[in-house]
Amino acid sequence: MTVEAAGDAGPAGVSPGNADGEWLRVHPASPFVRGWIALAAIGYFFGRDIFERLIQGGPLIDDRMAGRAPWLLAAGSVILVLAILGFIMTWYFTRYQVAEGYVRVKTGFLFRQQRQARLDRVQAIDVVQPLLARIFGLAELRFEVADAGESAVRLAFLRMDDARQLRATILARAAGVTPDPESPDAVVQEAPEQTVLSVPPSRLVGSLLLSEQSVFVLLGAVGSVLLSVLTGNSGFFLYLIPAALGLAAAYWSSFNKGYNFTAAISPDGIRLRYGLLDTQAQTLPPGRIQALRVFQPPIWRLFGWYRMHVNVAGYGAAGGNGEGGSRTTLLPVGTLADVMTMMSLVLPDPGTPDAARIFAAGINGRENDGGFITTPERARLLAPLAWRRNGYAATDTALLLRSGRWWRQLVVVPHQRTQSIALHQGPVARRFGVADLVLHTTAGPVVPRLIQADVDVARALFQEQAARARAARKRQTSEQWLAQVAPATPIAEPPALSGQLAPSEPLAPSQDGPQNG
Repeated sequence: MTVEAAGDAGPAGVSPGNADGEWLRVHPASPFVRGWIALAAIGYFFGRDIFERLIQGGPLIDDRMAGRAPWLLAAGSVILVLAILGFIMTWYFTRYQVAEGYVRVKTGFLFRQQRQARLDRVQAIDVVQPLLARIFGLAELRFEVADAGESAVRLAFLRMDDARQLRATILARAAGVTPDPESPDAVVQEAPEQTVLSVPPSRLVGSLLLSEQSVFVLLGAVGSVLLSVLTGNSGFFLYLIPAALGLAAAYWSSFNKGYNFTAAISPDGIRLRYGLLDTQAQTLPPGRIQALRVFQPPIWRLFGWYRMHVNVAGYGAAGGNGEGGSRTTLLPVGTLADVMTMMSLVLPDPGTPDAARIFAAGINGRENDGGFITTPERARLLAPLAWRRNGYAATDTALLLRSGRWWRQLVVVPHQRTQSIALHQGPVARRFGVADLVLHTTAGPVVPRLIQADVDVARALFQEQAARARAARKRQTSEQWLAQVAPATPIAEPPALSGQLAPSEPLAPSQDGPQNG
C-alpha cells in the first residue's frame, strides 16, 4: 500500500460538511467514463470483421465466420465481463474524505494508495469536465498544493453539484473561514461571483490567425512557391502538408481550450472558466500566484492585444505546455483594460499611489517612464533595440521587470514570493559593466529576469530585494490566504489599480536574505 501526503502535518480541524469523517464514494459511472476507450477497443477488436463486411456490402456472416462466431462471442463476453468487473471494483475501492484539515483519497483493490493534501496548503482547485463526463453531468476535482509537480489529489468523478459543493467547502477551509460553532455541520454555500471580463470568440480566432506560427507557415508557403517556380519542381508543395496539419492541430487545441474564456471575482478567489468540448473551471485564491507575465507579440500591437501567464505552486514546470499551458493562462488574449483588471485581482494592493502609470509604463513604456531603471547606454550594443526598455521598478508590494522591444514583456513578482535571487555575469557582460539578476519562484512559464542592468545597480537591487522579501514574509503570518489579503473593496466592485491601500512600512536593510545562486 502506498501513502502519499501533500503538505506537512498540521493542526487538526473540523471536517467541513462531514463532522464524523465519513468516507464517501465517487459516482458509480466514474470508471466507465474513465475507461470508455477500453470498452471501445474491445468492441472494435471483436467486431472488426463484421464492420468491414458491412462497409464492403458483403454478407455479415459467411461459413467461415459462422464457425468462429461462438468462440469470438465467448471470448468477447469473458473479456467484457472482466473489464466491467474491474470497473466495479475500482469504483468500490475508491473513496474520499474531508476531515481533520485534510482531503484524502483512497484507491486500488490490489495495489492500494492513499493521497492526502492539507486544506490550508491548497493552492488551487480545478473542476474539469471531459466531453463524456459532461454528457453524464459529472466533473473531476483537482487539488493543487505547493511543490506537487502534478495534481496532489484527483477526485474523479462526482456529480457536478457535489463537485461544486465540495470545492466551496474546501476553499472556505483553505481561506481560513471558520464554521459556525452552533451548526458545525452546516452546508457551505458556493460563494457568489461577479464576472469581470470575457474573451469574445472572434478575438480568440484573430489572435490565433495572427500568431507567430501563422507567420512562419506563411513564410514557408511563400518560400515553397518561389522554389517551385525557380526549379520547376512541384514537390516543394509536399513540405507544406505536415506544416498545415500541425498548424490546424495547434489552432484547434488553442481554440478548444480558450473558447468562452471568462474571469470572475469571488470571496474564494479568481475563477476562470474555459473550454469548448472539455470544459474546465479553475479557482485561484489571491495571494497564491507566485509570478505574473504580460506578453505582447509584434503583430498583436496593431490591435492592442496582450496575453497573461502565471506561476502557481502545484502546477509545476509542465505549466508551460500541453494541458498545463491552459491552466497557467490568466488571459489568453485581451486589451490593456483587461490586463489592468486582471492585474488588480492578482495584486489588490499595488504598493504605490500611482499604480496605473507605473504598470502602463511597464507594459508599453521606454527609458525612465514610470520610474523604471534601464540598461546603461554604454551597453546598448548588447541590445541595440531593447536597451531602453530592459529595466525594473519596485513598489512596496512587488518587483516589476520589463524587457523586449518587439516582443514586449512585463513580469510582476510579489515580494513575499521571492524564494531566492541570483546574479549572472558572463565575460561580455563584464566587459560592458552589466549583469543579469534572476528571481527564483515556483516552476512555471514565467521566468523573472532583469536583463543587462548596471552591475552596481544589480548588486544594490540584490540586497534591497532580499530585504523586501524578508520583510514581506514576516508580515505573512498565516498560510490561509484570507488572512493575507485585505478586503480592498466589496465584491460588487472589483478592486482597481488605484493604490488606495496604505503603503507598507519602510524596509530596513537585511543581512540574511536570499543567497546568490
